Amino acid sequence: MGDSDAFKAARDLLLACRGDDERAQREFRWPALEEFNWALDWFDRVPGRDRPALHVVTQGGGESRHTFGELSAASDRLANGLRDHGVMRGDRLLLMLGNVPELWVTMLASMKVGAVLIPASTLLTVDDLEDRLTRGAVAAIVCDAGLCQRFGGLPFAGVRVAVGDAPAGWHAYADVVAAGGAVFMPSGPTAATDPLFLYFTSGTTQLPKLVEHTHASYPAGHLSTMYWLGLQPGDIHLNISSPGWAKHAWSCVFAPWNAEATVFSFNQPRFDAPSLLDALVTHRVTSLCAPPTVWRLLIQQDLASYPVVVRELIGAGEPLNPEVIAQVERAWGITIRDGYGQTETTLQVGNFVGQPVRSGSMGRPAPGYPIVLVDVDGTRIEAAGEGEVCIDLARRPRGLMTGYRGAEQQTADAMRDGVYHTGDVALRDDDGYLTFVGRTDDVFKASDYRISPFELESALLEHPAVAEAAVVPSPDPTRLAVPKAFVTLAPGHTPDEATARAILAFTRDRLAAYKRIRRVEFAELPKTISGKIRRVELRQAETARDLDSRNPAEWWEEDLA
Repeated sequence: MGDSDAFKAARDLLLACRGDDERAQREFRWPALEEFNWALDWFDRVPGRDRPALHVVTQGGGESRHTFGELSAASDRLANGLRDHGVMRGDRLLLMLGNVPELWVTMLASMKVGAVLIPASTLLTVDDLEDRLTRGAVAAIVCDAGLCQRFGGLPFAGVRVAVGDAPAGWHAYADVVAAGGAVFMPSGPTAATDPLFLYFTSGTTQLPKLVEHTHASYPAGHLSTMYWLGLQPGDIHLNISSPGWAKHAWSCVFAPWNAEATVFSFNQPRFDAPSLLDALVTHRVTSLCAPPTVWRLLIQQDLASYPVVVRELIGAGEPLNPEVIAQVERAWGITIRDGYGQTETTLQVGNFVGQPVRSGSMGRPAPGYPIVLVDVDGTRIEAAGEGEVCIDLARRPRGLMTGYRGAEQQTADAMRDGVYHTGDVALRDDDGYLTFVGRTDDVFKASDYRISPFELESALLEHPAVAEAAVVPSPDPTRLAVPKAFVTLAPGHTPDEATARAILAFTRDRLAAYKRIRRVEFAELPKTISGKIRRVELRQAETARDLDSRNPAEWWEEDLA
């Protein structure tokens, strides 16, 4: 069996196992791949070339539709054009585009050439870009013409391609495509171990790391993500994610196209929940994946009034609080299925189609992912209990990264003692369900008790005034630290003493005494540009402040006694 046949056989098994996780766990094996180029060996060979692969809608603008065959032909021309301009196998290509068709064509073309993609958010600053150009050793850039000026003062002598009206010194994307030959012929076979992606992590706690993935680890590794999403051929899948981050490749490229589904993208100049819900109805979206921030905004609408035809609802990016899941289920009769993974991996743990969903749990290990829990002493926890989520390297899954590029010590630390360390803590019950507790550096002690910020944040989000919340330790002379909540209020609520009193009383009735939130401050939460809350920034500010006075819009439990 050839490598492409092995990939298809593994994929077909998981499609057939939808709703039968016992069979998937029992029969699935990662395909053995030696020479594999997903764009050439899978995407170009998907049957039904006239079937829709990509549908991009821009709110207030136009829309475009592209079949598998059209994208294959367009990426062939671009691959030839890039190669004609000197982009070769192994060159690093920084890609900075929004959700426009050229983004997907460039990704496919780069895979065909054998270039190493460095996806970049359109929100990156000049300093961010200089870091990526330098540490990423970038040889080519494909960028939106409106963003070219950000590279103006940076030292870069490689190939520059602009989508739109190209400024001086840049090649016009349309010209590069037009000059490329109609049929792409690869310069040689692609080793499955060849690098394909360098992802700069979101940097919630430190300088972004360079996560390296291969032509096998993400394309084939995302078979686990396809299985979690529950996608089937012909589905219309909307994943709300910005290009530049790993989740975009997860659910806007590999998982849906592995399943032969249509990728649907809805571009909004500014997020507007009613317009998004209208788009779900109008375009008959069958599968929706969104981060917690979006779900929290959606539940503020009258969801039941929208006649959606969605079959699968997914939460991703950060753990989804049980109250959000419950509100959506009441409105649509569909349970949001949470899951867990990282830039360094594909989907590791999930709530899969047909399996009972337990409130607050991120599910059970995905087929092919040997998840183990490890305690603070490095001992594996064999039964129920709490520990760091790790992956057994003796049964290394296809979706695990090669390592951190240029950071051998960080890679060695992450892969120590025969396991890959995620840095996340979870609680496993007797049935194997895992519940997220927090990052190893987010969990803290108060009065000698271990506190999970996520549990307290979930309690806070049940209050109607709370739109978002982050809990961190606040120094206390008696208890070492006490839980403090930073809260962003929902519309219609005032950041005053009465609201603080109501929130503290509400959570006091729902949390054990040692977990009680004792301080609250109303504020906008600091986030990375990928949308994750930077609790580290809140912790640092809380540790450094003068606790003899109060911040604006801050109340302590003892103030309100």
